[in-house]
Amino acid sequence: MTSPNARPQERPARPHFSSGPCAKRPGWTPDVLGDALLGRSHRSAPGKARISEALARTRTLLELPDSHRVAIVPASDTGAVELSLWSLLGARGVEILAWESFGQGWVTDVVKQLRIEDVLVRAADYGALPDLAATDFARDVVFCWNGTTSGVKVPDGAWIADDREGLVIADATSAAFAMPLPWDKLDVATFSWQKVLGGEAQHGMLVLGPRAVERLETHTPPWPLPKLFRLVKGGKLDASLFDGGAINTPSLLCLEDYLDALKWAEGLGGLSALLGRCRANLAALEDWVAKTPWIDFLAADSATRSETSICLSITDPWFRDLPAGEQAAFTKAMAGLLEDEGVAFDINGYRDAPPGLRIWGGATVEAADMARLPAWLEWAFAETLAARRTAA
Repeated sequence: MTSPNARPQERPARPHFSSGPCAKRPGWTPDVLGDALLGRSHRSAPGKARISEALARTRTLLELPDSHRVAIVPASDTGAVELSLWSLLGARGVEILAWESFGQGWVTDVVKQLRIEDVLVRAADYGALPDLAATDFARDVVFCWNGTTSGVKVPDGAWIADDREGLVIADATSAAFAMPLPWDKLDVATFSWQKVLGGEAQHGMLVLGPRAVERLETHTPPWPLPKLFRLVKGGKLDASLFDGGAINTPSLLCLEDYLDALKWAEGLGGLSALLGRCRANLAALEDWVAKTPWIDFLAADSATRSETSICLSITDPWFRDLPAGEQAAFTKAMAGLLEDEGVAFDINGYRDAPPGLRIWGGATVEAADMARLPAWLEWAFAETLAARRTAA
C-alpha cells in the first residue's frame, strides 16, 4: 500500500468526477455559448429551429428508429419520468423494479402519490439486480436502466418481452449515450442533458415509442394532470411538442450548451465513440480494483457493472465492522482529502447508498484522468486510515 507521505505526482488534468451535474466535454469554455439565442422567444422561428435542431441531432446520435418521437420536457430526468408515470399509468397493473434510491423513488410515486392498487415491486439490495426473468410483461413495467446510486445496470434488453402487453418505461438518464439501448424494447425512455454529455441541468428528454403514443390517445388517467405533464390535445398526441415546441419555456442558453455537446459527440464519431469512452473509463478502474485488496465494486457482477456511475466499496474487515455512521465518516474524509488536493471532486457515495465512493465515468471524462485517479485513492485511503488511528 502507498505510504501516507507518498503523495502521487501525476494529477488528473480535470478533477471533475461528479455524478451529476457531470463534467463538461473536454475543451469546453463559455465561449461556445456565444451564439445562444438570448432575448428571443422559444416560439419564434429561430427559437423553434434551434429546438428542432437539438431534437434532430439527439435522434441521430442515439440512433432512434423512425417509430420513436423525442421531446424536451421540464424538470430534468425526474420531470420526464414523472410526466410518463402520471400520463401513462392506470390502464393495467404495474410492476416496478428497484435496486437503488431512484428506483425506490418511482415506487413512492406510484404507490403513495398515484395510489395505484395493483402494484408489484421487485426490489434488490444495492449492488444486485432483482430477478429480471420473473418480470410480468402483462403489466406496465417501470425501471432504471442504470442505477445511478448503486452502479448496477441491466445487462441488455434480452429479458424484455417482444410480445409484451404492458408498456416498458425506462429511466435511462445515466445510460443514454453511454450504453446500448434496444429502442424496439422501450416504449418510453427518459434522460437529461446533465449526465453523459455534461449539459446543463433542469431539462428532461422524453422518447416515446408507438405503443406509448397509442396509450396516451386511448387512456385517460383517473387523476388530475398538471399542465407540465400534458402531452395530449383533443384526444391526440400534441405533435408540436416533438417538432420544435415545448410544454413550457426552455432555457435557450442551456439549449445552446446541449447543442455544443451533441456536435462534440458527433465529431468524435457518434454513439459508438461515446460508448467506447465510457468503457475505457471503467476499464481504467477495473484493472486497479482487481489488484487492490481493500477495495471492490459495489456491483460484484461485471455483466451488470455500470460504466458511468462507478460505485466502490471498502472491503477491509476492520472497515466492515464499523458502525454505518463511522463508515460514512471515513469515506467522506477520503473524498474531502481528494477535493482539498484538487484531484477529484464530489466522489463520496450517494447519501442513501452504503458508504463508499462514486466516480463518474461518462463520456466527458478522459480515460487518462481516470487512470491517474487510483494512486490518489490509495493515498487518500492511507492518509485517512492513519488519521483515524492517530485519533484513536
